[in-house]
Amino acid sequence: MSSETQDRTRIQREMGQQDMDHDPKKAAEAVKRQALALGADTVGIGNIERWSNAPTQMDPKQIMPECKSVVAMAFRVMRGSMRGIEEGTFFSNYSAMGYGGLTYLYMPMTVINLCKYIEDRGYEAVPMGHQSDWRSIDAFYTEYGGRLKRNWSRPVAPGRAAPDVMIHLRIAGYLCGLGEIGYSRMLLTPEFGPRNRVGIIMTDVELEPDPIYDGPQLCNKCMACVRDCPTGAISSTSSVTVNLAGNDVELANIDCEACNNGFRGAEKVDEEVPEDEQYWTRNTRAGWWSPFFKKPPQLYKTGQAVGGSRGCTRGCMIQLEKRGVLRNQFKQEFRRRPEWKVDWSTEPQYPPDVHMPDERVIGDGEESETTDTD
Repeated sequence: MSSETQDRTRIQREMGQQDMDHDPKKAAEAVKRQALALGADTVGIGNIERWSNAPTQMDPKQIMPECKSVVAMAFRVMRGSMRGIEEGTFFSNYSAMGYGGLTYLYMPMTVINLCKYIEDRGYEAVPMGHQSDWRSIDAFYTEYGGRLKRNWSRPVAPGRAAPDVMIHLRIAGYLCGLGEIGYSRMLLTPEFGPRNRVGIIMTDVELEPDPIYDGPQLCNKCMACVRDCPTGAISSTSSVTVNLAGNDVELANIDCEACNNGFRGAEKVDEEVPEDEQYWTRNTRAGWWSPFFKKPPQLYKTGQAVGGSRGCTRGCMIQLEKRGVLRNQFKQEFRRRPEWKVDWSTEPQYPPDVHMPDERVIGDGEESETTDTD
């Protein structure tokens, strides 16, 4: 073999390692270390048996019939990415950094690279994050559960799910031991509370599973999520109990349409709104929790999170931090000033140094009054 060939061989990616073949415990430890090194904040593992009663359209085995393990990773939503919304001055950062960018950029890179780590060892791994845009289940769930979209897809053979299967990521986080599912249906981790996005991997390698979370209670049904949701999307009196791997979990019934509006800062009204006053659709105005005249554009394909998860994330997080039950602790409390509300019935008061649209400023084709004296 020539020296040039030897040099090229030395820099090739190593494959064919057998360190996952015999010991599920050591294999699980290796996967977890790699996940954290790649950027996950917390990681847990569940065996496929925990999905034994999953609905067909949410069953990992419909995607990977030989699946033995599911790896779930939580990625923190930075507390600081919600600061601008809390102050009412900078809204796009949460949508970009805490929502869209995290979901569509950062998390997929970690999930994909962890899959490479597993596949280099001869086991198949399916990377999955929030990419469920093609799911066959209707996005608006009802009290009867998820329904198929009308005229969307059909099974390719008897006994198989209709494309595309949607794995419920928060439930996956729960079944992999990352934390609780709170009353608001948010995944609550002992590190960050509701400040999480979840990515998962399905694989045919046997990994030792983590126990279902049984640490200090996180959700105590304080109802902060209910009180702080601007559209009242989370019911305080109507809930459903689901059994997850032998554990009963109570979940609030959610008005998904109200959540969809509130998420974008839209207040639905009964009458049709004049076109020049419409916020998003013909029946929406800007809500008191939005300072924008019109719904802002999407960021990273989604992330129009004008509401800033006011109830289900911020309200919940504030209460959990006050109780001191989260590992990620801060020197100052999050809410430091009175909550704001936009009064759309009054004229806006702008800072005195703000240039209004009809004012001429330097750069509009006008020369500066400053004279060059050189």
